[in-house]
Amino acid sequence: MTPTTTSSNPAPGPTVPDLAEVAALVAEAKPFAIALAREAGAILRSYQERGFDIVHKGTVDLVTDADKASETLIASRIRERFPEHRLLGEEGSRGAADADAPFGWVIDPLDGTTNFAHHYPQFAVSLGLELRGDPILGVVYDPSRDELFVGVKGGGATLNDRPIHVSGTESVRQALMATGFSYDLTQRAESTALWTAFNNAGQGLRRDGAAALDLCWVACGRLDGYFERPVMPWDMGGAVVIVREAGGIVTGLEDDDWKLERNEALAAGPQLIPEMKAIIAATLAQARSGH
Repeated sequence: MTPTTTSSNPAPGPTVPDLAEVAALVAEAKPFAIALAREAGAILRSYQERGFDIVHKGTVDLVTDADKASETLIASRIRERFPEHRLLGEEGSRGAADADAPFGWVIDPLDGTTNFAHHYPQFAVSLGLELRGDPILGVVYDPSRDELFVGVKGGGATLNDRPIHVSGTESVRQALMATGFSYDLTQRAESTALWTAFNNAGQGLRRDGAAALDLCWVACGRLDGYFERPVMPWDMGGAVVIVREAGGIVTGLEDDDWKLERNEALAAGPQLIPEMKAIIAATLAQARSGH
C-alpha cells in the first residue's frame, strides 16, 4: 500500500497588490470618487429642496429616502467601475462576494442623517477605499458648504484642492474638540462620562452629529481633537486617511490600535493624543469602579 503523503507547501494566501498596482488604482479611483461624491451631494441637496420621507431604524436612528437614493447611485457606480472590489455601505449595499478581494470601498451616502432630517446643515457624503483594512483614499463632500476633503495615503490631504494640516494646539485646555453618542440610548453612560470630563478639561466640546465631518475638521484645524465610541466603519472610512495625511494621528480610545471594524476613533495632532488618552483612561477607570 502506498503511504499517503501530505504536501509541505501551504495553500497560497490572498494576493497582495504591488506598489505600482496600488498607485495605478488610486490614480483611477481618486477622480472617480470625487465626481461620485459631488453627484451624490447634488442628490442630497435636491431632496433638501423638494422634501423627503423618514423611516425610524431605532428609537432615535433615522433613515431617509435621500440616504437610499444616494447609496443606490454610489453602489451602482462602484459595482460598474470596480466589480472585483468589496463594498460596505451603511444602508446595506455590498460588492464583490470574494471576501479575500484586496480592495474594498466603505461608503456612507449621508453621514449625519438626523441633521439632514432637521435641515441642520452638517452632513456629508463619505467614500473610502481600503486595501485589506488600511485606508488608502478618502473623499468626504459637504454639499451644504461645497467643501470637498480628499486624502491619499502618501499623497497629502486637501480641502477644495488646497493643502490642509491639523492644528498645533498643544494642550486640551486650549482645544476645541468634538464627540458623538450612540444611537442605542442604553449605551450612552460611557459617552456621557467622557463628555463631562472633556467639557470640563477643554476650551470647548461640540457634538455635531456627523463623524466624517468631525474628522475632516480635525484634519483642517477647525477642531483640535475628536473621540467617539461607538462609531461605525462607514462613518470613518473616508476621513481617517484625510486626518493622517494632514499630519494627525488616529488611534483607539484606550490603545494605539485603530481598525475600521473596532467602531471607535481618537483623532488629533500628535501633541494632543497623550493628554486626551490620559483623560479617557482616568474617566473610564473611575466610571468602571463605580465612583
